[in-house]
Amino acid sequence: MTFANDVIAWASVGVFLMVAELVVPGGILVFLGSAAVIIAALLQFGVIEHWVHAFTAWFIISIVLLLAFRNLGQSLVGGDSRIDNTDEELDVYGKQVPVIATIGPGNKKGRILLQGTEWSALGDGSEIKAGEVATIICRDNISYVVERCTDRQ
Repeated sequence: MTFANDVIAWASVGVFLMVAELVVPGGILVFLGSAAVIIAALLQFGVIEHWVHAFTAWFIISIVLLLAFRNLGQSLVGGDSRIDNTDEELDVYGKQVPVIATIGPGNKKGRILLQGTEWSALGDGSEIKAGEVATIICRDNISYVVERCTDRQ
């Protein structure tokens, strides 16, 4: 009996691959290992005898197991899945920020400090002096539109 037809070798490789799934996640190695254990059983009972048949059957059984049961396994095991807000603009609307360069009067741009970065800002037409606090209304291209903050939160 050659190494490719050795029942113990196929069973050992199968068990090794299934245990390796604990270290290398993805849900694939367990099916490769299961197919190897099936091949070991087929060799033991004499269903297949030649190494070409063993490798061909392992390949086919692995693909069938993978296609048939991977989605089922993923749904049973689950995972960490979370959908967060990916629109960063929604997080800054209504936020109060310090004005670091005078904004206005009119369409004159000034500067605000948001999350540790200076941004250009437009006002509502009135003048907002440096050192005052403004509230972000919206974003216009690369500038924020702000209004003077009447009350601090």
